[in-house]
Amino acid sequence: MLRTRVGYAAGTKKNPTYHDLGDHSETIEIDYDPARITYQQLLDVFWKSHTPAHRSWSSQYASIIFYHNVEQRRLAEESRERVASGLRGTLYTEIVPYTGFTLAEDYHQKHALRQYPEFMRDLRRVYPSNREFVDSTAAARLNGYLGGEGSYGALVQELDSLGISPDKKELLRDMVRRRTGSAACPVPR
Repeated sequence: MLRTRVGYAAGTKKNPTYHDLGDHSETIEIDYDPARITYQQLLDVFWKSHTPAHRSWSSQYASIIFYHNVEQRRLAEESRERVASGLRGTLYTEIVPYTGFTLAEDYHQKHALRQYPEFMRDLRRVYPSNREFVDSTAAARLNGYLGGEGSYGALVQELDSLGISPDKKELLRDMVRRRTGSAACPVPR
């Protein structure tokens, strides 16, 4: 993935906010390189990341796949059928056309990363504006690792591209190593 942003979609209210959401749903926008990850692979992650048989109590938390074209719709519907065939009960995930996205407030962006001020200080030196920070691939990747995603091997391969200082690199390596139960391995220099 190149970048992720959180925000609101699928509703009719103009300029939704977290405290005045209207009929929108909280969602994530993903910019990705199809040469590195396919739409089908993103769908696989989506289905593994939530419980599709859980009905949301409000539109705010609805399970939705937004498609941009006929091919994405076809793939999404096929994936929903595969998942539904293995479920006991009703699948509540909707598949709807993309009609727009409103970026959520700054404090919602890169939520896991924002819980670590020491990493935020490093990234703010590289990405001083909120827009640069939110659009940063490095911030998206670092947010994922700090949020409990990603393998130790993947981290080691991309550590130098994250824009953090040597001491934060070591701290992040230790955190991910402990989380994944990985043995220490040589650090590329």
